[in-house]
Formats: sequence, structure tokens, C-alpha cells
Amino acid sequence: MEFLLLTLLLFFLMLAYFKIADRYNIIDKPNHRSAHSIPTLRGGGIVYWCCFAIYYIQYPTQNHYFFIGITLVALVSFIDDIQSLPNKIRIFAQFIAIGLVFYTLNMFQLLPIWMLVLAFVFFIGIINAYNFMDGINGITGLYTISVLLSLLYIQEKVIDFTKINLIIYPIIASFVFLFFNFRKKAKCFAGDIGSISIAFWVLFLILQLMLKTQSVVWIFLLLIYGIDTVCTILHRLYLRQNIFKAHRYHYYQLLCNNLGFDHRLVSMIYALLQIFVSGIVIYFYKNHFGLAFYIALAAIFVLIYMSKFLMHKKYNIHNP
Repeated sequence: MEFLLLTLLLFFLMLAYFKIADRYNIIDKPNHRSAHSIPTLRGGGIVYWCCFAIYYIQYPTQNHYFFIGITLVALVSFIDDIQSLPNKIRIFAQFIAIGLVFYTLNMFQLLPIWMLVLAFVFFIGIINAYNFMDGINGITGLYTISVLLSLLYIQEKVIDFTKINLIIYPIIASFVFLFFNFRKKAKCFAGDIGSISIAFWVLFLILQLMLKTQSVVWIFLLLIYGIDTVCTILHRLYLRQNIFKAHRYHYYQLLCNNLGFDHRLVSMIYALLQIFVSGIVIYFYKNHFGLAFYIALAAIFVLIYMSKFLMHKKYNIHNP
């Protein structure tokens, strides 16, 4: 009954937001870099912040600093959706929010300074990678569900590392969001508020799992996004481009924009590939040869990504 009521409440909040967004013209207008062709409501990913706010109201003694952190990144991201903010403001907000998560998980006492510095840089990168990958209908919602279902399985079958509702709630929020987004013509896009907020939430869960198991292999639960993002950044740096500006260099963009694949199909492929990888990570978690196998697996996906360069002349990838 709790989950049914949550679903209905999130649907109601989404419909209420649509009226607000429509009234105040919070719209994503297509340009030559966009994957869509008609104006679409932006910021539908506010459902993730609303979902955690509902969770926090029910369990007010838990996760105070996490709630402050996700509220901070959601607010700054929402403002950025409406009126573009300087990168330094967004990064500073993310730095503070991640610091609050590290404090919640006692990482300032557990890690030396040099590891904390690397952790800040690495996890800010993960949050923004999640945002970079939010470019076609369904990809954020489906990929998030694939990661969260893996975490749910780990929680239930491998090790108890968090409160189970911290996993189930964002799964429900993702299904609600996908109802409006996973369409040929989406009713709304997640916006920065959606991709950044859910990335922050997923990161919190993965960090809890890492600390509980004393293992970093769980970062491979984000391998598919990671490979696409890192390879694309390296590609753009090679081309001497500003990596913070909009582009069409991601592999999923090649599949949709140049090869004509349906957005929803590509989103499903990314999600299913991540479920496949996550299954392997879970299976080899305690295997001595696991890390070597994970690295080999990552190398395979790097090679798959590199295949786009075999087609760069035909599809003019260097000058999209």
C-alpha cells in the first residue's frame, strides 16, 4: 500500500509540475545539437527530489545531510535549467553536497586527505557524467532502473548495506518519470534537476555499498555510462573542444542521429548492457580474478565505443 500511494502521489506531483512548467515556459527548445525536434517541458526529473522529500518526511531522523545535499544540487540544477549558470557555481554546489555525503558516511575520518581529494574529483565527475548522458528519451530512467535493480538484488541476496526503501523509492520515481518520458514524443525531459539529483542518489547508495564491503568494484555498476563519457571526453579533448558545451559525440548520439536508431531502443540497449555487466560484477565479486575480468570487460566496451571511428568519414562525426 505504501508503494502504491507513493506512485499515485508522484503522478499527481508530476502533473502539477507540468502546469507550472507550461505556465512559466520552462521548455527545452530544440537546436542543431538537440535530439528532439519539438519544444518539450524541461525539469520533469524534479520527481526524484520530490520522491526523496517524501521519504525524508516519513523518516525524519535519517539522512539529514543527504537531504540537504540533494536539495542543494536539485535547486542549483533547476535554476540552471531555467537560466544557464556558470560552471563554477554548479561545481561548487556539487562539491558541498558531496562533502555532506562524505560527512554522513564518516569518510573524513576513514580516508587520508589525498584519497578524499581524489574521491571529490571522481564523484563530481560521476555526477556530471550522468548529466552528460541524459540526451535521448528514456535513457536516464531506464539506466537508473538497471542500476537500482542491481543494488536491490545486492541488498536482498548479497549484503545488507542500506535501507531498502532508499532503493525502492527511486525505482518507483523512475517508472513514474518514464511514463511521461519513454515515448516517441516525450511529454517532458529530466533536465539537469533530474539527472543530477538521481546521480547524487545513486552515488550515495554505491558509496554505502563500497564502504560496507570495503571494495571499489561496485563502481562498475556504472560502467556503460562511464565508458561512453570518458571516451567521449578524450575524443573531444583530442579535437580541442570545450567539453562543457553541447555536442553530438556520444555513442548513443551516433546511433540515434546518424544511424537512425529509435531513441527508446538505444536507451533499452544501454540499460540491458548495464544489467549484463552488473550481473558479472555481482557474480565475480569475491573471486580473486574478478578485478582482472572487470578490466577486460571494460576494455571490450572501449573497443565497441572505438568502432564509431571506423565510420567517421561516412557519418562525419568530427563535424556533426
